[in-house]
Amino acid sequence: MRPSATHLVLIPSYNPGARALEAVRAARANWAPVWVVVDGSTDGSAAALTALAGTDPALRVLVRSRNGGKGAAVLDGLIAARRAGFTHALTMDADGQHPAECIGAFMSASLAAPAAMVLGDPVFDASAPEIRRRGRRIANWCTNLETLWAGVHDTLFGFRVYPIAPLIAVMQRSRWMRRFDFDAEAAVRLCWRRVPLVNLPAPVKYFTPDEGGVSHFNYWRDNALLTSMYLRLLAGFVLRLPVLIARRLC
Repeated sequence: MRPSATHLVLIPSYNPGARALEAVRAARANWAPVWVVVDGSTDGSAAALTALAGTDPALRVLVRSRNGGKGAAVLDGLIAARRAGFTHALTMDADGQHPAECIGAFMSASLAAPAAMVLGDPVFDASAPEIRRRGRRIANWCTNLETLWAGVHDTLFGFRVYPIAPLIAVMQRSRWMRRFDFDAEAAVRLCWRRVPLVNLPAPVKYFTPDEGGVSHFNYWRDNALLTSMYLRLLAGFVLRLPVLIARRLC
């Protein structure tokens, strides 16, 4: 597979569990190049991923010394990618939940509409916990309110292609967007910047611990973070409301 000069796969990784190498190999089977940002992992995955990169010139591993959160890891990867000349990054998780087989379709959609962000619209199966589905419905409603229904189908699904420049711009202007709030706030702020969006369906799989599944989601902590994020963005939404209404009318 000939490596792309503009689009790369970017995988933030923190203690990802036994499925990490499988997920990275699957990403590489569907795209080149693939970069992994190890976010201060303590489970030995940094060494395993670095060893894998040593056998594959299209795989690069960046290692952060301390855990800073998903958004922080993504930002480090984006800055390095921009320096290397890349313009777009597809983000996906390292735990195997996201569908590597859909990478090509998402990259094609991005190449067809390079100004847009391509957002995954998750197709859940029976493995998805009901409590997570309910939480998503609330988060989706809040995002649609604060973007005045710009068209975001799912605000939390991290399988996405971003244009790098506008995403770095909004992240560097904020001290937030560094942890679980990254995906939702990125969607809101990029909509505010008039970045177009494309929604594409993608299956998602939740693995049990017996299947090697790992989850760092904390129900109370992360929902509190999302709630505070939406409250924090509310002032920006109110200030932008006349502009958002004018866009909708047009």
